Amino acid sequence: MKSLRGSVDISGEVSSGLGRAHIFMAQPHYQEQFKQVLGIGAWPGTLNVDLTGESLVRFAALRNAAGMESSELEKQVLEDAAELDVSYIDTHRINGFERDGRSFGGATAFLANIAREDDEENRLECAILIPDLTRHVAVMEVIASAFLREALSLSDGDRVIVSC
Repeated sequence: MKSLRGSVDISGEVSSGLGRAHIFMAQPHYQEQFKQVLGIGAWPGTLNVDLTGESLVRFAALRNAAGMESSELEKQVLEDAAELDVSYIDTHRINGFERDGRSFGGATAFLANIAREDDEENRLECAILIPDLTRHVAVMEVIASAFLREALSLSDGDRVIVSC
């Protein structure tokens, strides 16, 4: 198994999501847990980052560490991800809950920092959030206390680097 001791860098392209994350992110039960993980509440939304190549392999390794299957990914990506040791990266469990007969799933968070690829000196604290119930296997969701699109002047197509 190949260890990635040191930081795991994942680069990708900012993209628009479905615009539904705020429904989940604004829930008080989640916000209380985000405060414990981030040290402060999270902006009620996520930044979606499309991944390819080695960054997708590294993200798949984090998904493995979170106990998530990624069977939709190409066989080679899955094999390469299984060979990466990311066990030294702390995982933070976000517990799900039920409210008014509606179930809100849990997630796994990995503390990280994020920057534009063209301005790596300007880094913000964040977390990679891997929801238990998601269709995103090649899209990384990032949360932070700040509205990342505004704080880092990001638009769809801009490239970012997330390090955990």
